[in-house]
Amino acid sequence: MILPVVLASLCLIGASTLAQAEVIVYPRPEAVGDARTDYPLILLRLAFAKAGANHQLRASEEWMQQGRALNELARGNTVRVAWSMTSIEREAALRPIRIPINKGLIGWRLPLVRAEQANLLAGVRTVQDLRHFIAGQGHDWPDTDILRGNGLKVVGVPQYENLFRMLVLKRFDYFPRSLIEIRAEAERHRADGIVIDQHLVIRYPTAFYFFVNRRDTALATTIERGLERAIADGSFDRLFCRHYAGFIEQARLEKRTVIELDNPILPPQTPLGRKELWFRPGLCPSPSSLHGK
Repeated sequence: MILPVVLASLCLIGASTLAQAEVIVYPRPEAVGDARTDYPLILLRLAFAKAGANHQLRASEEWMQQGRALNELARGNTVRVAWSMTSIEREAALRPIRIPINKGLIGWRLPLVRAEQANLLAGVRTVQDLRHFIAGQGHDWPDTDILRGNGLKVVGVPQYENLFRMLVLKRFDYFPRSLIEIRAEAERHRADGIVIDQHLVIRYPTAFYFFVNRRDTALATTIERGLERAIADGSFDRLFCRHYAGFIEQARLEKRTVIELDNPILPPQTPLGRKELWFRPGLCPSPSSLHGK
């Protein structure tokens, strides 16, 4: 009779543990099949594991544009965590965990262009040259302010998917996308006649952070503790390289003209001095070299 009692007790303990798992809601992506959430969710789960936190992640019931998601987070409605590019305004409204989740690669931008104008930007060598062309961006994205702050022409568009449609319709000339986003987007819209420009990389200092509500101290502490432990034991960099090394190699950054931009909305607390937090060429082994190519 002892064994059944013990088994029953273990089952109760297991059920109690599962019941205590805290559900953390994040914004459902704007587009079906949007791969941009894959890496942040994997990294967030790694942070919870490193911090010993019993949390479960769940997408919000409704899809949310970026602006709405951050407003929901600021008000403390439903959404508990989101990830986005930082700005002075966002850090005033939300609580950032100041560890760049993709090591600043969000500020390395390649243009999407129409296939019939694949060489449109071939002659661009300076910011002044780039000012002759019109970029498309999300109307509430910090990138829009950064580009305009450098004297570039920008069309702001309310919905993410409409940006690709408007590029095809020639409402603007190019759509700068980060190195970590562009490959999946180009594949998804290849049939629409959209390709990756092979000539430029537009670069500015910025960071993609996890954000929580300003009052959510416990969750912020958990995420920060977990990320710092992942940095210390190397699992952060291993995850980053496993996810992005192929993208970086295919971009052939060394062959591109670099257009350096200032970031007028970069918060002064940005940890630019912590070199281990930022991407640098050579950080990740080349996937082709690992396969003997």
